[in-house]
Amino acid sequence: MRNTAKITTAVLATGALTLGLTACGADDSDSGSDGPLKVAATATPQGEILAYVKDNLAAKEDLELEVKEFTEYVTPNTAVQEGELDANYFQHKPYLDDFNKKKGTDIVPVPGATVHLEPLGVYSKNVKDLADLKKGATIAVPNDTTNEARALQLLAAKGVIKLKEGVGFAATPKDITDNPKDLKFSELEAPQLPRALSDVDAAVINGNYAIEAKLSPAKDAIAAEDAKDNPYGNFLAVKKGDEGDPRVKKLAKLLTSPEVKKFIEDKYDGAVIPAF
Repeated sequence: MRNTAKITTAVLATGALTLGLTACGADDSDSGSDGPLKVAATATPQGEILAYVKDNLAAKEDLELEVKEFTEYVTPNTAVQEGELDANYFQHKPYLDDFNKKKGTDIVPVPGATVHLEPLGVYSKNVKDLADLKKGATIAVPNDTTNEARALQLLAAKGVIKLKEGVGFAATPKDITDNPKDLKFSELEAPQLPRALSDVDAAVINGNYAIEAKLSPAKDAIAAEDAKDNPYGNFLAVKKGDEGDPRVKKLAKLLTSPEVKKFIEDKYDGAVIPAF
């Protein structure tokens, strides 16, 4: 891959539930429908939203909730698949579909539990507008399949490049059919993108990592996704067959409650948007 600085997610996930993982909650007792519901999440905003639910709403539904925060996108799914955790909240449907296909897992969205959208944004320390990018400029993009395609679709929607018709969620730089500025693409692990801003001309950054880096998609991005009809809403997910777990149903209800909607709107000021 051209201009690629890549740390494989396999390395990040090697420690399973010990490395690359922080936890907030009780001990790691065995999962079960009569015990606490153990949920994996990335820290921002998913972990913060779950912490709000745990601290303010869970008691009224008699729900005991444990939240375990991860710094990457692989272990939250493998831990649920293997039964180490009960559910996760960190991903959108295109990512999950691709993950299941490649890993042979059967993680599924919980019906009616799509919670929020993090608009993908383009950020730069060098230019104020995509039109100002110089010929040969380098743009960093996420290197996982669906988020890379999402980044390229955003750039195409803004007229910077053109993509082969019909590539959809599988687009890669090889699918670019028109690149008038001869832009180069640096494919990086999504968490690295904010740190790479000083080394590239622009970067397309996932909303959660932008927020962690004190970047606002609403205020700092030089271009951002349109929220309307956006397929990238983040949802609660479980291993297939666990959708009917009473604890999962309780959490799904709370995550799509008016209280959570107001929390998201008040806390994130447009950087995270309720999807319900």
